[in-house]
Amino acid sequence: MAHKVQAVVVREKNAPASIETILVPDPGPGEALVDILTCGVCHTDLHYKQGGISDDYPFLLGHEATGVVSAVGDNVTEVAPGDRVILNWRAVCGECRACRRGEAQYCFNTHNATQKMTLEDGTELSPALGIGAFAEKTLVAAGQCTKVDPAADAAAVGLLGCGVMAGIGAAINTGNVRRGDSVAVIGCGGVGSAAIAGAKLAGATTIIAVDIDDRKLEATRKLGATHTVNSKDQDAVEAIQALTDGNGANVVIDAVGRPETYKQAFYARDLAGTVVLVGVPTPDMVLELPLLDVFGRGGSLKSSWYGDCLPSRDFPMLVSHYQQGNLDLDAFVTERITLDQVEAAFDKMHDGSVLRSVVEL
Repeated sequence: MAHKVQAVVVREKNAPASIETILVPDPGPGEALVDILTCGVCHTDLHYKQGGISDDYPFLLGHEATGVVSAVGDNVTEVAPGDRVILNWRAVCGECRACRRGEAQYCFNTHNATQKMTLEDGTELSPALGIGAFAEKTLVAAGQCTKVDPAADAAAVGLLGCGVMAGIGAAINTGNVRRGDSVAVIGCGGVGSAAIAGAKLAGATTIIAVDIDDRKLEATRKLGATHTVNSKDQDAVEAIQALTDGNGANVVIDAVGRPETYKQAFYARDLAGTVVLVGVPTPDMVLELPLLDVFGRGGSLKSSWYGDCLPSRDFPMLVSHYQQGNLDLDAFVTERITLDQVEAAFDKMHDGSVLRSVVEL
């Protein structure tokens, strides 16, 4: 049978997000039906709305979610009805060349539900990142569900489903930040702030936050930043070098994703240091660097996809750190809203007043 539920849909490019009745089928083989508890409002959802991901409208928005499994299809062993889960968009296949070489965090064939959710007239929906969680229920591949402790605050831990995991993982997985390292993070929105929290969790002792917004910089101090740099007022590279004995940071994370900020990251790292790009560039951006500088400075230039995470490994571990007080996920929840406030939450992204608005259902 199909379940009629309320959900947030965008029908065409730049159209307002609207509340619609959608039809969600019962799970088939390998699928899970999930009752959504919370879902964060992420920039990726805004990119879908604006046509920056694809033009496969209408989109069912939302993907940073927690929920409770209400039903599973045949051949599902990972989760069972009643399980509290965080949804993810890296349901690894176990069979592709990345999985076969033991690097499932780079899986090239992640799974989504086979069946389609639809509008009442039968129009098929494209769920954001294969999830579509601004809805009372959603249908996903069972591998997109990671079981976690139900005692943890759903609104906080659900943010591990995308942006917060991307930032933390950029530090601990991609950047391999170690105890005693110096780390600089350029861009202190949700992902950059999470990278700062990740650097603290990994044991970095000098953590430098760089942004042009003093409000964001002040907020990073609560997450672990030991120093802040407003790059409107001072040169970011010079400031980072000055705070690291003239050497540059061991790891510099670009959470903006522009040629200008990447160059800052490149020149602000120590010799043989690491640059991590986790901010997402647009297709038109081009980077130019002297090849001799790339050679002469050594080290590593890395890109971080979803924080190079494995949800089955990283989500429970980070939830445990949250419950022990080592990771302040509550700090990322700026406001708790309802489904009909999603469009207004998109507007708040532009003024820098929120890290995350979280829909509670």
